[in-house]
Amino acid sequence: MAFVDQAKFHVKAGDGGNGCISFRREKYVPRGGPNGGDGGRGGNVIMECSTRLHSLIDFRYRSHFKAERGVHGKGKDMHGRKGKDCYMTVPIGSIIKDSETGEILADLRNEGDQYIAARGGKGGLGNPHFASGTNRTPRVATKGDEGEEKWLNIELKLIADIGLVGLPNAGKSTLLSQLSAANPKVASYPFTTLEPQLGVLHLKHMESCIIADIPGLIEGAHEGVGLGFTFLRHIERTRILLHIIDASSEQAMENFQVVENELKAYNEELLERTTLVILNKVDIAEPEELETLKMQLTQKGFQVASISGLTGQGIDKLKILIAELLDELNNSFNVDTGNNTVEKDTPLS
Repeated sequence: MAFVDQAKFHVKAGDGGNGCISFRREKYVPRGGPNGGDGGRGGNVIMECSTRLHSLIDFRYRSHFKAERGVHGKGKDMHGRKGKDCYMTVPIGSIIKDSETGEILADLRNEGDQYIAARGGKGGLGNPHFASGTNRTPRVATKGDEGEEKWLNIELKLIADIGLVGLPNAGKSTLLSQLSAANPKVASYPFTTLEPQLGVLHLKHMESCIIADIPGLIEGAHEGVGLGFTFLRHIERTRILLHIIDASSEQAMENFQVVENELKAYNEELLERTTLVILNKVDIAEPEELETLKMQLTQKGFQVASISGLTGQGIDKLKILIAELLDELNNSFNVDTGNNTVEKDTPLS
């Protein structure tokens, strides 16, 4: 199934029902007075976040969402029923934007989060609302308001604990298959991964974490070269970056710098993200060159791990290292409260 992470769609909330003009007419009840009911409110178009979805593929087959209009009021003071809401299920990490201005309207990050994309119109008033001492038989009622109608854009940013980045054929897909039960396509040619892949890493004494394999970057990706920055948005919400390097390559250090430059060109904040450099394919790398590469990366302040995705060498140690990094992040002093960031030891007033 194709991976879709951007879409444009149209929402139309229900119109409000019209108010009714009616008068009470019963035998032996002269001048019964107005008894027209109010119209019902139109239904809303509501977007709801769910872990059941991981792509916006549904928007490829449906791009218009419309809620039910409110029922018109009737005589005998019978008010119209409210229109049924239209619910849209979207994956966690969905960002809703105005299609014209690009303004971010909602950021749905948690299971059950909701956003009212279009509000239903208010129902019209029946003629009893217009009765007065001088006008006991009002023959006027109001129409229901129109429901909101607009075009919106939705953009998906995967929420994962760990993001895998690196040049094509660095071994990201192989590593993902070693760390999780995911079964991504693995081949000896570039760009075997054409869309983000997700896997779940099970750790001892810790909650499982989600790993996202981002399709390979190449030089100039931020300008649209190769797959461009199409999927770079998905690493913006990862807590840890695993930068995979083919240690057997003669240009390993240059390759590392290429990816770092692309991340910086896309979003400089990514360079401050907790990063673990993974030297892959150590089973075929020259030992002396491998030690030199480790030293160069360590001098730059990076934490380095050596593995072989093919043979499984170093995978168990890598899992322990990832668990330690996640534990450090969980115990860090910053706690996101939604509006402000405070320190754990700081009392909340």
